[in-house]
Amino acid sequence: MSIDITHNENAQRFETTIDGHTGYISYQDQGDALVYDHTIVPSELGGKGVGSALVKHALDYARSHDKKVVPQCSFVATYIKKRPEYADLVK
Repeated sequence: MSIDITHNENAQRFETTIDGHTGYISYQDQGDALVYDHTIVPSELGGKGVGSALVKHALDYARSHDKKVVPQCSFVATYIKKRPEYADLVK
């Protein structure tokens, strides 16, 4: 499944809506770093890779904008631990 993720700057989150259900990863912009604080995936979208796609998108965004990442959300922290290519982003 291809997941279309948009950046909702007003709400400070990356989000996707599938079949009327919205999943997102929210952040706090601290200038040189993005604090990823919540990853929310409705149960209707569970098991489809939505959470991982959101986190990957958010981490790639941070890298492309020269930002460090504070993985306050346990899902984000676990994602980074399993993918050492993102370890350099952690503040």
